[in-house]
Amino acid sequence: MAKIQLVYFQVRGRGESIRTLMVDNNVEYEEIDCGPNWVQEWKPKMAFGQSPFFKDGDVEIVQSNAILRYLARKLDLYGSNNKEATRADMINDGVEDLRIEYTRMIYQNYEEGKGPFIEKLPGKLQCFENLMKSGDYVLGSKICFTDYNLFDLLDCLVTLSSPCLDAFPSLKAYHNRMMNRPGVQKRRATEHFKGIKINGNGKQ
Repeated sequence: MAKIQLVYFQVRGRGESIRTLMVDNNVEYEEIDCGPNWVQEWKPKMAFGQSPFFKDGDVEIVQSNAILRYLARKLDLYGSNNKEATRADMINDGVEDLRIEYTRMIYQNYEEGKGPFIEKLPGKLQCFENLMKSGDYVLGSKICFTDYNLFDLLDCLVTLSSPCLDAFPSLKAYHNRMMNRPGVQKRRATEHFKGIKINGNGKQ
């Protein structure tokens, strides 16, 4: 049994950035599908009644961003100093804000909300474009945990609206750069990745 376990639903959702980070950094893990017994078995065990749930030996964590940050500290993916770590945190919080808006639209107002969300998206993406104009990754030449979260969100948005990055050359190049990392390609070549949807309700 793998030392590290990820308990989540069989969707990309908030688990995919964690999966991709681990595969890209050669971390072996076991994934457990909590869907079939979610209400009876898993939900009562979750500190906030939500998944993903992550276990590394005697360390148990919920909240996807806390899991990403734990892995960042463990794998040296948090930058080289406090300034870099703060930048990673800041951009990750920006990703979280946009992901919340995206998720709310997907699950609560897809039919009527998709168009307005896409119309407002350039203003949101411009913020990230401004932050990503220098360097290959969030922290320049070295990848950090935020890159996996930002990449996953951009990938969801490209699926929602394929031309959404066309007006943002830095973000588009960044998305392609992340996509072409061998570890990212390894994750995306798995039958597991190919067999799951982005969101639990099938909207994307």
